Amino acid sequence: MRVGQGFDIHRFADDDRPLVLAGVRIAGERGLLGHSDADAIAHAVSDALLGAAGLGDIGQHFPDTDPAWKGADSMVILREVVSMVHEAGWKVANVDVNVICERPKIAPHRESMEQNLVEVLGASVNVKGRRAEGLGSIGRVEGLACMAIALLIR
Repeated sequence: MRVGQGFDIHRFADDDRPLVLAGVRIAGERGLLGHSDADAIAHAVSDALLGAAGLGDIGQHFPDTDPAWKGADSMVILREVVSMVHEAGWKVANVDVNVICERPKIAPHRESMEQNLVEVLGASVNVKGRRAEGLGSIGRVEGLACMAIALLIR
């Protein structure tokens, strides 16, 4: 078995981009700034999987300098990562995710997020929301961060 850790952080956009986390569009919240749809959960999970499989990181495979990924659905990227992990001989056992933000509230969307991730990963997923308690840029609601841990098995 192998363990990988993923991290992603994005600032909130000033335009009318939708907020997407784990493939769930969250109405009434500012979207995140990024080359793709800036789905921080999908990005952190992708990095955790790639790291656990010894396949580098998301930036190596899906660089933000590649126009092919401009505005991309990050759940599509995650599906590609899962395929790469399977091709390398690994299976996803489980994934644990922490989203650190003052807003949006994660609890009302947790079940949908977990369902979307389970569908793509074929494994158990746990998503948790954590507040920054008003500290730093996340506490000032300038953006959000996400951490993920993935366990792979042969």
